[in-house]
Amino acid sequence: MKFPVLARARWVHLAAGVALLMAAASAAQAHNVWLLPSSTVLSKAEWITVDAAVSNDLFFFNHVPLGLDNLVVTAPDGSTLAPENAHKGRLRSVFDLNLTQPGTYRLAVLNGGLMATYKDKAGQPKRWRGTPDKFAAEVPADAQDLKVTQSAGRVETYVTVGKPSAVKASGKGLELVPVTHPNDLAQGEKATFAFHVDGKPAAGVEVVVVAGSSRYRDKLGEIKAKTDAQGQFSITWPAAGMYWVDADVKDDKTSVPQAKERRLSYVGTLEVLP
Repeated sequence: MKFPVLARARWVHLAAGVALLMAAASAAQAHNVWLLPSSTVLSKAEWITVDAAVSNDLFFFNHVPLGLDNLVVTAPDGSTLAPENAHKGRLRSVFDLNLTQPGTYRLAVLNGGLMATYKDKAGQPKRWRGTPDKFAAEVPADAQDLKVTQSAGRVETYVTVGKPSAVKASGKGLELVPVTHPNDLAQGEKATFAFHVDGKPAAGVEVVVVAGSSRYRDKLGEIKAKTDAQGQFSITWPAAGMYWVDADVKDDKTSVPQAKERRLSYVGTLEVLP
């Protein structure tokens, strides 16, 4: 089963995480990336386990693992929490977190890189993917028809222990900025969020929301929205369960002179309770 809307976004997410997902590059357009915590709301300090994968179906690990090299876990007080028992298997990565502070934790895999196409001296087409610091050394200075795209992506989820706390945006790239707290979502209720680019509200961003367990449905059942002038959009949750949120933005605000286009991507996992 192929999902056209999701497929268009997957190339952005996987290309942005070149170092993480090289094993999945040949099938990038057909797969989805995600983090899935064992719990998103805890009444007291506890351990959780988080799955991380690139899959054909939402929240089923049936393709390749998501790399964790760029995983950042931000605790409620703003400090960074180190994951424990991290393991990369054939179909998924997994790690544990010991959540001792009350409040909301932000778990994110942050990707970034460059993609280039060009012709060599013999006129043969070439493709290159890598980091900005390797660009000058690996792409010939005399490359013909050079086209460079910069990309940055965020794959994230949230977990709260006890009373929810505010989620502070980093002001970098494409980010989901909660108006409704991401761990206070309920079936039948409306939730409002915003998307920001580099810390400023992003209008006109197309958002796709999909419920998990997609392998058991004949239709994907996408919920689509678009951000308003304040960068905000709202969703009324049709049912309880885990949801996948996807958004993508293109602009010309690159930090690498050779790159003329920047592609920003966001994927989030949210849990809606009954």
